Amino acid sequence: MRESSLSKIDLKYGVPRREFLKYMAMISAVPYFQDSVYGSINESPKFLAYPFSLGVASGDPEADGVVIWTRLSPDPLDGGRLDPEPIRVEWEVSQDEAFSKIVQKGKCLATPQLGHSVHVELTGLSPHSWYFYRFHAGSEISPVGRTRTAPKRMDMPDKMKFAFTSCQHLESGFFNGYPHMQNEDLDLVIHLGDYIYEYAGRDNRVRKHLGKEVESLDEYRLRYSQYRMDEDLQETHRLFPWLVTWDDHEFDNNYANLVSEQDGISPESFLARRMNAYQAYYEFMPLRKRSFPQGPDMKLYRKCSYGQLADFFVLDTRQYRTDQPNGDRQKPMTGKVFDSQATMLGSEQEGWLMGGLLNSEATWNVLAQQVMMAALNRGDDKGARYSMDQWPGYEVSRRRLLQFFHDRKISNPVVLTGDIHLNWVNDLQLDFKDPKSPLVGTEWVGTSMTSAGNGGNFIPEYERAAKQNNFVKWYNSNRGYVSCELTKDHWKSCFRATPFVTKKGSPIETKAIFMIEEGQPGAHLVSGA
Repeated sequence: MRESSLSKIDLKYGVPRREFLKYMAMISAVPYFQDSVYGSINESPKFLAYPFSLGVASGDPEADGVVIWTRLSPDPLDGGRLDPEPIRVEWEVSQDEAFSKIVQKGKCLATPQLGHSVHVELTGLSPHSWYFYRFHAGSEISPVGRTRTAPKRMDMPDKMKFAFTSCQHLESGFFNGYPHMQNEDLDLVIHLGDYIYEYAGRDNRVRKHLGKEVESLDEYRLRYSQYRMDEDLQETHRLFPWLVTWDDHEFDNNYANLVSEQDGISPESFLARRMNAYQAYYEFMPLRKRSFPQGPDMKLYRKCSYGQLADFFVLDTRQYRTDQPNGDRQKPMTGKVFDSQATMLGSEQEGWLMGGLLNSEATWNVLAQQVMMAALNRGDDKGARYSMDQWPGYEVSRRRLLQFFHDRKISNPVVLTGDIHLNWVNDLQLDFKDPKSPLVGTEWVGTSMTSAGNGGNFIPEYERAAKQNNFVKWYNSNRGYVSCELTKDHWKSCFRATPFVTKKGSPIETKAIFMIEEGQPGAHLVSGA
């Protein structure tokens, strides 16, 4: 693996350095373009087919507003089939689904530079309220979306309920957890990464990716379109606001900052591909302008407050980390694992997180992130082994953050984790090797939506790990999601499982319910398991 820079851009992708820098300047200005920038705007488009085939979505809720999203694409699996011109889109927001109580409306542009996607940042709405929204383009009307604003910063709501999931490999199965998620009374959905997978299509799978392993912008757009056309995923976006962050498969498996997992990848090709991946991610997600990509860079970490009940710190553990020590597999905790310069978050993001935690007045401080924080020993009688791609591979960073929780008496830290395709409930200790070490937080590890197939199977390595790590309270190998209910006094997590994903229509099972009491770090079992 090799480090990279912006010194030049490989002609393999048709992007020499001068053109690359010109592109960065142009694309960075797109969200702020005025109508006068364009010579021609299509005010009354005629479409070959329904242009809202990818649905609607909302996200990043605040007390006075939220982002609403759509993308014009009459034929998503054939490049969208739109002329390369900006199209006028109208939007409406109402207090009722019949749109008899419209509170806001406006116009915006769906530009070809952003694949005719639309991101409208609403403001001036009432806090802690449900709204309905829709878009118009020409004579066509989008599906009606539903969204909710957050409470006022100093208000304490009676409760909040959200669900989180990750790792939805389309080829591995159907997204059977989402229909059940839709039946829950949720304020928010959190996705912790691996929204798509970049791999080439393979035969003899439940479903098949279109095309080869994705690299170009058009290929990433096609892959997102294929995923978003899944009715269950699209409907869950329609019903709830989302908070999203990526892991690795939105770009390239196990990448670390400017380092590819694969040998022989030129740094220029790596950056060009990352630029494509990041732009496509922005185009398809309900994100604010603050997350707009700058070429191969995109600032995704941010905070979402839910009154005084919870502060959500959405993290990016891929873009700023140093290279994995000793490779990205399972290794003993030695050598570069203890490099004081190694970092999981990067200095800027880590400083932002610590400053935000110090200033937080919320009861619950939630880290929505990707890889397991607990130091899970997966070894055997031949010796201890830890995942070098997870926080234990960056042990100085990991201990520094846990020590910060302890020393600064951060209120109720809770870590949400995806990536590993399994459920874990972990108590976070200052010293994971000492059972008497102080508890400083709790980690809920959500399983995958589909990745790794049906699940529910016996995995010797993880069965052993669950028994030999004292901080592990529970482990489960099913697919599904986690439903969380917060009050000022407690946090309840229900681990929902779908017994199968290789066909549609799975029932839902609650495998376990765990609780955290306010002011008492560590989880205790309520039922199940």
